[in-house]
Amino acid sequence: MSQQDMEKKLVGEAAASYVEDGMTVGLGSGSTATEFVKALAKRVTSESLKIKTVSTSGRTTKLATSLGIDVSDLNDVSSIDLTVDGCDEFDPTFNGIKGGGGALLFEKIVAAQSTKNIWVADASKRKQQLGAFPLPVEVSPFGFVHVQERLKHQGLKPQLRCLDNGEWFETDSHNYILDCHVGTTQEPERLSVWLNNLAGVVENGLFINMVDEVIIPDNGEVTVLKKAVI
Repeated sequence: MSQQDMEKKLVGEAAASYVEDGMTVGLGSGSTATEFVKALAKRVTSESLKIKTVSTSGRTTKLATSLGIDVSDLNDVSSIDLTVDGCDEFDPTFNGIKGGGGALLFEKIVAAQSTKNIWVADASKRKQQLGAFPLPVEVSPFGFVHVQERLKHQGLKPQLRCLDNGEWFETDSHNYILDCHVGTTQEPERLSVWLNNLAGVVENGLFINMVDEVIIPDNGEVTVLKKAVI
């Protein structure tokens, strides 16, 4: 197991310790969130935890059910106590970029319904400013070329996400993703609003004021970063 894999396992297990009996838990997507799901499954089995879960992607649902975790439809739960997810970047104000795996729409919907959100990440995801990681923008297939042109005119350098075989990537909602190379941005809130006001944009990967804590590895231990309460 590589050092990075060990760190992902470490923070995933730390996040799983937050889950309490009776909770409704949001299961995130991505490689680090996968370690959380695995650790949670062990707790469900060994401690006979009675929990409900909702998932942020088809891939996560498949993993969770294979490990014995029941997954409910989001429409069938009244609220979510805790969601644990990964991120691609986060800054000192706890804003972040997500969607590298293509699940940003479901991830944002689940996060918005959660009382508490925790991100699990390796230390490389910690940035002074967002934008080094390409910003995913989920768009409707209908007329997406015109959205792409609008983004080009704004200097965002959008690229249609493709699979290794050259086919266009489709999200679980059968939309496309334009990965935008924005460079560092000092106004993520403004950019997020502008993007979501474009006809044809379904959602963007800027997660603004949505996370409460970030768990990162620290020399074989974990550090829990908590958002300042103003």
